[in-house]
Amino acid sequence: MELFLITFVLLGLAFAGIAIKIWAKKDGKFAGTCASQSPFLNKDNQPCGLCGKMPDETECKNPVSFNN
Repeated sequence: MELFLITFVLLGLAFAGIAIKIWAKKDGKFAGTCASQSPFLNKDNQPCGLCGKMPDETECKNPVSFNN
């Protein structure tokens, strides 16, 4: 029972931390969310599947808002 309570508290803290991070970000925007920016994930220089940005570009071609 004690292990269950410790596990539950730690999971609760993790979810609370994520929720606070999302809530605290201005306009709900996170820096570096395109996978095309990571050389480890994008070895073939493919564009971002969400916005179409190439790895060498700095601005999204088609910014998407998830706050609707």
